[in-house]
Amino acid sequence: MPDLPTNREPYQQAYYPPRPTGFTRALRTLWPWQLVRFIVINLKMLKLMAKSHH
Repeated sequence: MPDLPTNREPYQQAYYPPRPTGFTRALRTLWPWQLVRFIVINLKMLKLMAKSHH
């Protein structure tokens, strides 16, 4: 069984998830990067579909 955090009370520091860094937020909103990720993911899906149709 995985270790669960002992402090699970709301509004405590350990209750909140980590915040993304400025770099992570920039990548999430940068449309050229999103276009590259979109193309890469679609190519992976096409490769997977091509393998399944032998």
